[in-house]
Amino acid sequence: MDSIQRQPIRIAVLDLYDGVANQGMRGIRETLQRFYKNLATEISWDEFNVRQKNEIPDLSYDVFISSGGPGSPLENKNSEWEASYFKWLQQIEQWNKEDKNTRKKYIFFICHSFQLACRYFKIGNLCKRKSTAFGIFPIHLLSIGKDEPVFNEMQDPFYAVDSRDYQVIEPNHQQIESIGASILAIEKERPQVLLERAVMAIRFNEYMIGTQFHPEADAPGMSLYLQTDEKKKTVIENYGLQKWEQMITHLNDPDKISFTYSHILPNFLSIASIQL
Repeated sequence: MDSIQRQPIRIAVLDLYDGVANQGMRGIRETLQRFYKNLATEISWDEFNVRQKNEIPDLSYDVFISSGGPGSPLENKNSEWEASYFKWLQQIEQWNKEDKNTRKKYIFFICHSFQLACRYFKIGNLCKRKSTAFGIFPIHLLSIGKDEPVFNEMQDPFYAVDSRDYQVIEPNHQQIESIGASILAIEKERPQVLLERAVMAIRFNEYMIGTQFHPEADAPGMSLYLQTDEKKKTVIENYGLQKWEQMITHLNDPDKISFTYSHILPNFLSIASIQL
């Protein structure tokens, strides 16, 4: 029996939904509950309402999951909460650089948070899309993404829930190389559309990774959500019946959203837990 008592793991969930009803926070909570249900190490987590209450976790936490959220990732420049968010990110970055801090801190950025991180690290051109991306789409791994431990067992392409009005394109490769970052995945190839494909996943450094898509989206919850009268009507009015039916079909396919949900965030949590 291992006689070494492992230090408890503290997790902070940064809620960027600004009070808007969503499926993201539920998905994150359920991922944490399922992953740590049988884990021998003691864990705890707290949630922080970043945009409404300017709540930011301190440095006593080990692992951070920063959520998606509504609205523009550009229009909040110079807001109080964004300044606090970037200060927090800078503090985590500095903590991880110091050799004396042997217990490093891990961050996973989702969608809106991913866009903010791309701004912070000056990854590329963050801009508004010509049309909203909404649905379940294939995500294509780059060669380095196929070797990324957080994407272990993921197929190329794999499928994920995508819901956004903004995108990161035209990556600054010189900046990416200078900070030791790597682009892991890009959006689906559309040869008939003369538009640059968006960056969908980045490893910013050894301890920080993020996705433009939603790995926390679970198939049963999303299926129930899309089949409510209100949401079904909204999707059909905006995207057509075929889009709604396609999403339901993908959600019922165990090799698509269910596989993504059960691998990417759990892989991240597993890697962080082992290293702590």
